[in-house]
Amino acid sequence: MALFDLDDTLIDLRAGFRVWAAEFAGDHSLDVEAVGWLVALDGDGLAHRGEFFARVRARFGLRSEAVELWADYRGRMPRLVECAPEVLDGLAKLRTLGRRVGIVTNGSADSQIGKIRCTGLVDAVDGYACSGVEGVRNPDRRLFEIAADRCGVSLGNGGWMLVTA
Repeated sequence: MALFDLDDTLIDLRAGFRVWAAEFAGDHSLDVEAVGWLVALDGDGLAHRGEFFARVRARFGLRSEAVELWADYRGRMPRLVECAPEVLDGLAKLRTLGRRVGIVTNGSADSQIGKIRCTGLVDAVDGYACSGVEGVRNPDRRLFEIAADRCGVSLGNGGWMLVTA
């Protein structure tokens, strides 16, 4: 069994975020410098989204509440990220070799599951577990146990969790 992280492991979240930032700036009539500011504030996906959107709202004097901006983001991001064909091919090869393949991811259910579905990963893995659904976050072992169970295996049988640095 192999369990993979989603963002910036199976999908290119950073590239999707840059597209989102450019769209957001255009939608809100912000200058070109705003895109760089948004990307820097994001910190390669490490910024807490509630705080991120509160700062965005304050910086640009937006009327929408931070929670609305965050909801819009969660709805849009799944359509902006991509899973490279070679990643899908690699997952298919693992499954052909008899390995069970799953995803363990932190984040809101709508965004993370949307990414899994929109990128085609839903058909490329045996199961997944999302912290926003399960109420536990990676690295909590319970999230891995849920993913393993959904892949039809026991975590006690060993496996790998792959994350890029």
